[in-house]
Amino acid sequence: MKQIASYFCATAAVAGLLCAGAAHAQAPAPLADYPKQAITIVSPFPPGGGNDNVARLIAQELGAITGQSVVVENRSGAGGNVGTAQVSRAKPDGYTLVMSQTSVMAVNPRVYKNVGFDPIKDFVPISQITSAPLVLVTRTESPYQSLKDYLEAARKQPGVVTYATPGNGTMSHLMGALVSKKADVQLVHVPYRGAAPAITDLMGGTVDMLITSPASAEPMVAAGKLRVLAMSHETSIGRFKGAPTLKQSGMEGITADDWYGLFAPAGTPPERIAYLAQAVGQAMKSPEVVAKINGGGSNAVGSQPEAFKTRLAQDTAYWAGMVKTAGVSLD
Repeated sequence: MKQIASYFCATAAVAGLLCAGAAHAQAPAPLADYPKQAITIVSPFPPGGGNDNVARLIAQELGAITGQSVVVENRSGAGGNVGTAQVSRAKPDGYTLVMSQTSVMAVNPRVYKNVGFDPIKDFVPISQITSAPLVLVTRTESPYQSLKDYLEAARKQPGVVTYATPGNGTMSHLMGALVSKKADVQLVHVPYRGAAPAITDLMGGTVDMLITSPASAEPMVAAGKLRVLAMSHETSIGRFKGAPTLKQSGMEGITADDWYGLFAPAGTPPERIAYLAQAVGQAMKSPEVVAKINGGGSNAVGSQPEAFKTRLAQDTAYWAGMVKTAGVSLD
């Protein structure tokens, strides 16, 4: 598993370099025919979660940069597959984009028999926006002070202790399956249509633990209502800095780096992709944007299309192996 840890250390370093590169990005040169109308960014999860929050943050900046309205539409379902598949069939003109993430693009195609899209063939990467570990959280009133406490409870009550995720087939789901297998306990997976409803049920005591993005959990962590049991790797910042990692909690060989990124349908004119990438680069120069991303527990990246394409290929290969290890498969 050393190569796995090395991979994520390397990608974290690359993310830092890409973010530094974004700081020198130039404002996009105007195109004669684009953009001339409103741009839609689809968030394939419900409002209130990390994907939705990042999509709205970037949409606001892009609206000011492009001079056009940039609106966010939530089209949730099937762990992000529904909205992402719809965008794959959209007219490739640069006016319909999707804010997708590792779970949807690199994990879902490996665990669902038919996600409705091919992440490599049906999309053009524009820019990786963020990079962050996954977080394992529980409500502060729960008896679990650590991941060890949670797993010991599951060992005493096989098939009773639960973990929630933003959906079937997501990276959070896969992470839970890997933890369950590594610890040799029977955890019960409870999938939701996004992080926001999962957090609501976690707070209400319906589920015992949630695996999600830092951006989704941060408001409740900041309010003192959620406790961080573990992070999927050590590269954490903001309110999550110093939280225990899976490795420190005895879960050797399990790590994950979660990103949000902007994609366009395949066939979108290259000059429009270049324009959008430059616009995102300009947005990522905003101290307010970086501060909000960092405040949510994520690193700001802002990569260019080729770098993001390489990252997607690397993650697709990595998670194919992890899916086999976890033994997760969905119809």
